[in-house]
Amino acid sequence: MYTQFLGNYLLQKGLVTQEQLFDAMARLSQTHIKLGTIAIHEGLMTANEVDECLYVQTREDKRFGEIAVNRGYLTEDQVTELLSKQTPEFLLLGQNLVEDGIFSYEELERVMFDYKSESELYDLSLDVENQEAVEGIISKFFLMAEMPANDLNIMYLELMFNSLIRFIGEDFTPLTPMVLEEFPITFGVSQMISGDHDFETHIDCDRDTSIAFSSRYAKEDFNEFNEYVVAALEDFLNLHNGLFIVNVSNQLSKDIALEPPEVTQDGVISGPNKCVDFPVAYPFGTVHLLVAF
Repeated sequence: MYTQFLGNYLLQKGLVTQEQLFDAMARLSQTHIKLGTIAIHEGLMTANEVDECLYVQTREDKRFGEIAVNRGYLTEDQVTELLSKQTPEFLLLGQNLVEDGIFSYEELERVMFDYKSESELYDLSLDVENQEAVEGIISKFFLMAEMPANDLNIMYLELMFNSLIRFIGEDFTPLTPMVLEEFPITFGVSQMISGDHDFETHIDCDRDTSIAFSSRYAKEDFNEFNEYVVAALEDFLNLHNGLFIVNVSNQLSKDIALEPPEVTQDGVISGPNKCVDFPVAYPFGTVHLLVAF
């Protein structure tokens, strides 16, 4: 999930455009991590040292690791250890942006330092997403919307991001959330969650985006907006919310229930509770995830 959070940070800071970000994200599965990228992230080499070794590599028929060892930047044991590390996608994203000419390695080094500092990810691991760190980042989405975060809200949004990764695809970026008095509906699906504290959930997007979203979820190629597209959207929201109430029951010992999903094609979403729009941008369009807490 760090990849999506990093993408949000880069967009917020105006360091990349959506097109540049999606181009880099689209190649994640085909990208192989470079030793220099890992060495920078682990603090074993500076960006200037990596650039120097890369330059030497254009003049000599040697591996990067061999050059780094010869110049005293790495030991052979460090090279072996770095090559054995599991590669996280957020690091691959940064490397792709360097290869696309968006950043130099020096700029990427500074961006990653600033990102981890602002997100308080000082102990960010290459191998494991720290649960406390993830929850901390998600809580800041509520702060951006000037809304206090609690365990239930954080749990819902974290699960939603995970559901998108699992069922739709990893190539999305959360955009800046907003608290709204009302939201004009384009097309979507709503579902009420009832319990100690009732709240309404809603997915909204235009019809072309609905077709692409549903095609990914159903693993079929829908070419037109029809009842199958609608059914896929309903099933996604119902599945996600079903997983959520199971988690709430197991972790917080609260009893909550779901009402059947309903299709909404016009009008506005409003009510006594605050409605928060958590938009996520995919290459095929923007999906608005709305929750009236």
